[in-house]
Amino acid sequence: MRFLRFLLPAILAAGPWLAPAQAQDARLSIMTGAPTGTYIQIGRDLGNLMGQCGQGLEVVESAGSLENFLAVRQRPNTQFGIVQSDVLEYMQTFAGGDPGVARAIQGVRIAFPLYEEEVHVLARRDIAGLDDLAGKRVAIGVENSGTFLTASLILSLAGVEPAETLLTAPADALPQLKAGQIDAFFYVAGAPASLYVEGDIDGERFHLLPIADPTLQAVYSPSTLAAGTYGFQQDPVDLVAVKAVLMTYEYDPAGNRYHRASCQGVSDLSNLILTRIDQLRAEGHPKWKSVDLTDIPPGWDVGACVNRGLDPGYQAHCTAPRAQPESLPDSEANSAYRRNICAVIGC
Repeated sequence: MRFLRFLLPAILAAGPWLAPAQAQDARLSIMTGAPTGTYIQIGRDLGNLMGQCGQGLEVVESAGSLENFLAVRQRPNTQFGIVQSDVLEYMQTFAGGDPGVARAIQGVRIAFPLYEEEVHVLARRDIAGLDDLAGKRVAIGVENSGTFLTASLILSLAGVEPAETLLTAPADALPQLKAGQIDAFFYVAGAPASLYVEGDIDGERFHLLPIADPTLQAVYSPSTLAAGTYGFQQDPVDLVAVKAVLMTYEYDPAGNRYHRASCQGVSDLSNLILTRIDQLRAEGHPKWKSVDLTDIPPGWDVGACVNRGLDPGYQAHCTAPRAQPESLPDSEANSAYRRNICAVIGC
């Protein structure tokens, strides 16, 4: 677990949270991930949901889970972030023995459990499994991403030592793999991930590595990627997965304007997710179909503002569509103007 120490500087750098001191109304935003990932698509689904309610929810790209977690804690106007469950477990692990980490994560709460994210490892065809990554060049995601943390842990637990691990985002790693500059890369994303759907991947040259190691399947959730999930992947592939979780902050509605407005936003979105989950499953990313809203990760509490929005008597603060003004008949002067304009330019 030595590699986890690399994360501590980022965690401890999360200094005092600034937003509670700001006596202002809140803008709502959600931290997601890269443009080719599942997080950002889930964020857009939630943004559309809030838009139907007459409210805005900014969808912010990010490096991934760790950045999202820390942003919920310290970034103003950031009420939501999507985080991997193994990131949450490691936060709890370090918080138990490090007061600095405990302070850094104070106030972060669960909003909703989401879906399982598959651990994709795309590699050259001559690499048969994880063990064959020993001595190879492997991209493991960028720092502050969940992919980086999960890839580092999986390699450690499997006892695999690549010749080189590169801090490269999956979207940049794919062209490097095609060019022969690396041998494989990790990507933790809910299938189907658009990077693989739209990546023009040659199934004769590359494949997804199976992850069937008993140790890894004990630490993570065993999962099977159905045949044909991606165009280059004709057969089922046994993988492992982590849970994606929507996180928020414990806002105090009795506090300043910022806290009150943020708490209302959290309550409103929570109410909309609960009452319109069927709409999300029908119209949103396919992963919504597997969301179990009762599957709360252990060790973390649900936010009070979330529970407020789930109360049966709560009504989301939706804005009714603005009524269009009734058209008034033209005056004679305006009618003459229109006739003259149309006579020259046509109408």
